[in-house]
Amino acid sequence: MGYTAYFRLYEELNDYLPAEKRKRTFSLSLQGPTTIQEAICSLGVPPEEVDLVLVNGESVPFNHIICEGDRISIYPIFESLDISNVTRLRDKPLIRLVKQSKNSNPERR
Repeated sequence: MGYTAYFRLYEELNDYLPAEKRKRTFSLSLQGPTTIQEAICSLGVPPEEVDLVLVNGESVPFNHIICEGDRISIYPIFESLDISNVTRLRDKPLIRLVKQSKNSNPERR
């Protein structure tokens, strides 16, 4: 039996979407139990480009099963914001922020 969830992708993740779905909330029809990762892949977004997923405002892992009416926000790698206490996708965010001199850049993992 089919159901609908609502997605919004942010920043450069919009580049993977057709123009009519960019920078706005859009519906996605799903069949059977679907994980966040399966839905992301079906949209053409590589999971390794995703650093944070919120479902109804709560951080969830890639294996979270989507439910009818869920509102899903998908965020790319955060360049200057430490989300290590928020993200549920990995043990560490994709960008690791370290104490550094004011002339250096964030270190990539």
